[in-house]
Amino acid sequence: MEPMPDAPASYFDDDSLLRRVHRESVVGLSGPRALLMMAAHPVAFEGFFMATGALGDPYDRLRRTAQVMDAIAWGTKADADRMTRRVRAMHRRARGELPRAAGPFPAGTPWAADDPELLLWIVACLVDSAVLVHDRYVERLTAADREAYWRDYRVVGRLFGLRDRDMPPTWPAFEAYMEDMLASGDLFVTPTAREVGIDVVLRPPVPLRARPLLELANVITVGLLPPAIRRQYGFSWDPARALAVRGGAEYVRRVLVPLLPGRMRYVPGARRSAMA
Repeated sequence: MEPMPDAPASYFDDDSLLRRVHRESVVGLSGPRALLMMAAHPVAFEGFFMATGALGDPYDRLRRTAQVMDAIAWGTKADADRMTRRVRAMHRRARGELPRAAGPFPAGTPWAADDPELLLWIVACLVDSAVLVHDRYVERLTAADREAYWRDYRVVGRLFGLRDRDMPPTWPAFEAYMEDMLASGDLFVTPTAREVGIDVVLRPPVPLRARPLLELANVITVGLLPPAIRRQYGFSWDPARALAVRGGAEYVRRVLVPLLPGRMRYVPGARRSAMA
């Protein structure tokens, strides 16, 4: 029997932290939180949401973004390069100015979708949200795991046009970046971002039978936001909800996730990788 040909090269393998984190279906809960965090930066919101066609059909845009991220995590380098090359080309064309003042940014502030500072914020929101959800609902990552995960995500950042010098070099530097951003005063949820965030992120079109699950996911999303960002969106929160979310997270992490069969616990890309 002839040996099977080697599979096309991928950017990551099954031992990489990026795959280990994102193979878990529950980490999908990080997506809505990441989107609300992104939209809390008014310049990023204007550049990445309002001016790139994201709101013409936001759910189609989100599906296409998910396809790109799946190609990076699970697909071949050729597919990942092709899809991210298309994204970079779109970003190069997207430029403009803030039409009105937003927090510390005056009207007329220029923006560009390929601005490294804005790109870093988009990537950082994905990373911060995924680690937070994995810690709460799967298992807490070690310091070495976090370092390896950020090292993997720096590869993702380069695929979207960031240079090494544009990104924090280590996980502690990444944590310091997030702390600085949350304390900087640059994050300001505009009325448009508040309206769009609530409509697109918390009110997606789902079948009636899925509404209870959506409500649960929304409570989790709101609970995972930093308190200052939560208040800017106008979301109510109280100790009873916080206690319920923490208790639910403990149940999911300690009881539910370990008992789930692979077809339910892992995303399709991870299941395909395991069978390869």
